Amino acid sequence: MQIAIATQEIDYMSSCRRRKPSHRNGGRVLAAAALLCGVVGAQAVDLTIRPEQRATAQQVAQAGVPLSELAPDAPDSHTVQRGDTLWDISKLFLRSPWRWPELWGMNLEQIRNPHLIYPGQVLVLDKTGGRARLRLADTSGQQVPSNTVRLSPRVRGQALDNGAIAAIPMHLIGPFLNEAVVLGNDDLAAAPRVVATQEGRVMVSQGETAYVRGDLKGARDFRLFRETQPLTDPTSNELLGHEARFVGTAEFSRAGENRLSADGKSAVPVPDSILVTSVRQEVGVGDRLSPMPQRDFAAYVPHAPSTPVQGQIVSVYGEALLAGQNQIISINRGGRDGLERGHVLALWRDGADAVDRTGPERTAIKLPNERVGTLFVFRVFDRVSYALVLSATDPVRRGDRFTQP
Repeated sequence: MQIAIATQEIDYMSSCRRRKPSHRNGGRVLAAAALLCGVVGAQAVDLTIRPEQRATAQQVAQAGVPLSELAPDAPDSHTVQRGDTLWDISKLFLRSPWRWPELWGMNLEQIRNPHLIYPGQVLVLDKTGGRARLRLADTSGQQVPSNTVRLSPRVRGQALDNGAIAAIPMHLIGPFLNEAVVLGNDDLAAAPRVVATQEGRVMVSQGETAYVRGDLKGARDFRLFRETQPLTDPTSNELLGHEARFVGTAEFSRAGENRLSADGKSAVPVPDSILVTSVRQEVGVGDRLSPMPQRDFAAYVPHAPSTPVQGQIVSVYGEALLAGQNQIISINRGGRDGLERGHVLALWRDGADAVDRTGPERTAIKLPNERVGTLFVFRVFDRVSYALVLSATDPVRRGDRFTQP
């Protein structure tokens, strides 16, 4: 395991109350990607703000949002707590949380510049000139509360983040960042494969050995996938890609070789060995290996698409037919359609067929479409994206529609 050494971690004081923050507008909406601008091993995320980015951000900050966009009971200030997320704070101040970049003065063209916010900082709502803006209060002269948490340099055996609050709770979508994979064609057909199991077992569990053949390309850590599932458009039935079914993870343990056959006349291949390190379901012969990608900790925040977008739900991730809040779904729009990580989308249910019985004759009618929830896009492929259901008043199913919020 690689050890990341925090050689110059900022020592700051955060006046974080031990309780969870109060949200007068109801429960928190939990969402999908995280604002993690940390260090993975020895590689750090570049948070440099270019002059043109800063100029755009300052221009947006001067504009702010109309006072009509504020939540009815938006507080005059809020002390950032441990466990807060950008989405939590956005809902605290705004009717439309995806307008957070405007309220906070973020660069809308380079949305991944999040203007980091830390526990203990005080956000003050400034309402002047008919517009609202958020700024940081100057707390340098205030007495440090007794429940202050002091951070100091230390060695950690895990990836480091920089202490900033997340856009949304990472635990909701963290596993899916490496598990949810869409292929343009059935690439796994040519991937290295499990050819045998230890002691001839039917299935292999965590901590057990499996034997594989194929070109591992020098990789040491792998994801294991089963046969892919086609993703098709709900209306046209067009093939959009192949969703690989995640099985687990494994690490390389021993290289194979070629041995002479018993009669000494030919070479017999001995497969490579892998150790199964985690399982979503037990590993079997025929499962395919894919090198573990570098974890993507790029920062992004909730924001609305800059142009109109519409599409449909393709499937609910996993075996379920219906999805609810905090579950993962796939949609039939991707990078080529202008979608990007952090996009917030409105979820709609088609109006039901009905009959008007109030007139002299019965007339078939169609009820209006109803908005039933909100989606948060956290992973984007060419023609398909994955999103977290932030909220839903009805179960979400294949064919439901979405638009910009």
